[in-house]
Amino acid sequence: MASTEKYRDKSGKELFAARWRQDGKQVKKRGFTSEPKAQKYANQMEVDAERGMLAKRSDYTVIGYARYWATTRAHRPTTQRRIEKQFTNYLEPTRLGKRKLADAVHSEVQGWVNGLTKQGLAASTVRTHFSTLRAVFNQARKDGLIVGPSPVEGIDLPNKRDVDFVRLTSAQIEALADAMPDRCRAAIIAQAGLGLRIGELTALRVDDVKWLRGEVEARWQFTDQPEKDERGWPKRTPLKARDEGHARTIPLPEHVREALAAHLVQFPAAEDGSIFTSVRGKPYSNVRLSHLFGEAVEKAGLPDNTTSHDLRHTYASDLLDMQFSTVAVAELLGHKDASLVERVYGHAPTDVTAKAKAALDAAWGKRNAV
Repeated sequence: MASTEKYRDKSGKELFAARWRQDGKQVKKRGFTSEPKAQKYANQMEVDAERGMLAKRSDYTVIGYARYWATTRAHRPTTQRRIEKQFTNYLEPTRLGKRKLADAVHSEVQGWVNGLTKQGLAASTVRTHFSTLRAVFNQARKDGLIVGPSPVEGIDLPNKRDVDFVRLTSAQIEALADAMPDRCRAAIIAQAGLGLRIGELTALRVDDVKWLRGEVEARWQFTDQPEKDERGWPKRTPLKARDEGHARTIPLPEHVREALAAHLVQFPAAEDGSIFTSVRGKPYSNVRLSHLFGEAVEKAGLPDNTTSHDLRHTYASDLLDMQFSTVAVAELLGHKDASLVERVYGHAPTDVTAKAKAALDAAWGKRNAV
C-alpha cells in the first residue's frame, strides 16, 4: 500500500519520501517537502504500477504512439498514407509531437492547434488534424497510458465559418477555363458542371460518361499519392465513404456534354479511357492539374485563395439556390449525409432580393402566358 516516510537530508532539513510497490518490490522516491505531496505522488504511482503503465509511459512520445495507433486502425491504404503524411508534416516536427505521451498537457495541444492556424491551414483542415489527434489520445486513455483529464478535451478550434470559400460566377469560370492550357479547358467546365472532387475529375473515363442518358457515373478516383501500375501510371481506387463499391450518378448538363465531346475530338482519351491527359498521353495527376489551376487563377485575375475545390463549392451553392434540398445536394456531392452540406453552405451568401425578384418575375410571366 502506498505510504510516506519522513527523513532528513544532509543539511538536517525534514523531507518526505513516497513509497509504493511495483512488480512486487518496494519503490521509493525522495525529496518531497510535505507529506501530502509525497502521499499524493505515491498513490498515483501505485495506481500506475497496478495498470502496468510506468514502463509504457516512459516509452511513448506523442508521435510514437500516434504512429502505433495508425497501425491498429482498419484504414484503407489511401487513408493510411494521408494520416502518415499528416503526422510527418504537422505533428512530428512540433514540441507536442516530441513530448512524452503521459506528459502532454492541455496548453500544449491548444498551442499546437493555434500553430496550425497560424501556418495558414484552412479551419476545416485544422479540425481534421485535431480530430485525428483526439482519436489518438482517446485510444491512449483506453490503453491505460494516460490518467486524469485528457489534454485534448476543451480545445478551442477555429470556426469553419470564419473561412469562406470562393463562389465563382459563370464569367469567372469561363475566364478560368480560357486561362488553362487547351487540353485542360474542358476539365474546368466539367468540374464546375458536375461538382467532382479533383481526384474524381482526373480519374474520369469515357465509359463513365453516359452520353445518351445524360448522366455521369463517378466511380473511381486518383489519390494525391497513388500507387503505380507496371507502366508507371496511377492506379484508380474506389470512391471513399458512402460511394465505395458503387457509382454515384450525376446529371450531365448539356454544356458539359458538349465541352467533353469537343475535348475528346481534339485530345483522344488515353488507352485506359482517361479523358484528361498530358501531352505524353498519361492521365493528369491531381498535383499537376492543381498546379495548372493555380497558374490559371492568377492569369484570369481571380482571388488569390481560389482553388479547384471552389468549383465544387460553386456547384453545390448553385443547386441550393435552385431550391434543391441539402439531402439531394449531399447525394450529388457524394457525402454520407446532409450535415456537412448544412455546415459548409448554411452560411453561404445569397442575394435574397435578387432571388425573390426572379421568382416573382417568373410567376408573373406564367400568369401572362395563360
